[in-house]
Amino acid sequence: MTEFKTLLKDLVLVESPRWHGERLVFADWGAGEIIAVDLDGKHEIITRIDAMPFCLDRLPDGQMVVVAGEQLLVRSPGGTLSPYAELGALSTNPWNDIVSDGRGNTYVNNIGFDFPDGDFAPGFIALVSPDGKARQVAEGLAFPNGMAITPDNSTLIVAESWGGVLTAYDIAPDGDLSNRRVWADLDGAAPDGICIDAEGVVWFAEVPGRRCVRVAEGGEVLQTIACELGCFACMLGGPDGTTLFVTAAAWPDAMTPGSRTGQILKAEVSVPHAGWPA
Repeated sequence: MTEFKTLLKDLVLVESPRWHGERLVFADWGAGEIIAVDLDGKHEIITRIDAMPFCLDRLPDGQMVVVAGEQLLVRSPGGTLSPYAELGALSTNPWNDIVSDGRGNTYVNNIGFDFPDGDFAPGFIALVSPDGKARQVAEGLAFPNGMAITPDNSTLIVAESWGGVLTAYDIAPDGDLSNRRVWADLDGAAPDGICIDAEGVVWFAEVPGRRCVRVAEGGEVLQTIACELGCFACMLGGPDGTTLFVTAAAWPDAMTPGSRTGQILKAEVSVPHAGWPA
């Protein structure tokens, strides 16, 4: 039976893991930090962010992009953060997850309401093109969360946490999204962060279920790895692409001031990462 092992602990509220080079880079929302950790647990703070929430990904040239507040920021190789796109004209509600394709298009989703205190309203997905212009390309999502793009740049999959589904779109050459469809009905689960493996299967992390689940298109569950903590996001990486990294924390304790239950967990799986969009 596959089990998680702790790679790093004493964190706050951790999210948005991305494998880059030989390290996992992730966001600690509670500490306002972006941290990189290697497979031995050696870690460093590489950027501080004054926003809540904030998520990150990489452009094709390797530069980090970070959605923070109502801005999309880009981090230069020298470490400087600078504005890349303005998102406030589309919405002042919380911006959430982010994913970039191999053409330099970056997708950012918006929760659609003032979480956690506001009344529910559907969220949407915005596209930021390589010239830094932002436009809405999808709507009507029940708390959009994790997103992933297939390596051929043809399909975007988004987790609807309050809809209990993974939703897919076709990606047009100009970045527009079409042909919305249910990729997998998750039978009441609340998917958060996601990633795709080399068989085209999705891993999703779940906070209330305290687990990570490998699910095929159509909804068949192929593997489940249980956890003692809420699982916020997952990412395949490591030398062979077969290490499943998870950002986890006790929930809702992670929102309590002074709580440091956040951890980076890892488990070895059989199918590697799908590869990055090219």
